[in-house]
Amino acid sequence: KPGEYVRTYNRSDFSLKPPHDTLLDNVVKVGMEVIGVGKIWDIFAGQGITKNLHTEGNVDGVNKTLEVMEKLEKGLVFTNLVDYDMLYGHRNDSVGYARALEEFDRRLPEIMSKLKEDDVLVITADHGCDPTTKSTDHSREYVPVLVYGDKIEPAIDLGILSSFADIGQTVADFLQCGKLRNGNSFKNIIMKD
Repeated sequence: KPGEYVRTYNRSDFSLKPPHDTLLDNVVKVGMEVIGVGKIWDIFAGQGITKNLHTEGNVDGVNKTLEVMEKLEKGLVFTNLVDYDMLYGHRNDSVGYARALEEFDRRLPEIMSKLKEDDVLVITADHGCDPTTKSTDHSREYVPVLVYGDKIEPAIDLGILSSFADIGQTVADFLQCGKLRNGNSFKNIIMKD
């Protein structure tokens, strides 16, 4: 019907390759795998990704992430749970967004239980997409950054980071894969003594 367009899980994103190496490239250069779960392949145009797992929704994304966590010895599992953006944020569905958060909350203990001693879990968003605004586009609010692991100090307030790139540099430090073009690591702030 004219004017009624629905995004599907089979859509194609035509992204440009990043102009410079990213965290993903650095991880691969030091011999580790980068597993993209969800639309990570699309975001980075495949660059720096050793294995891509297409998903059809948040539940599928969490399930595939858990499967990869079982098998991967060392590397990066990078998951995008697209429903927050595609189904709820861009559709101004705050009730659906809240339900999706609650559903993820119920799955979080499963994810946490799969973490190995040296693993670090980072939960964040790649941008704001407030479902309560008039706009159906990405919004400009700060996004939370939650970091968890056996060697991570609980309840550290990082305040407002200088850049989203700080997360990338922190992950690079944990994986010992070098300095990125941008970002300041907060690894030393969150590590247990």
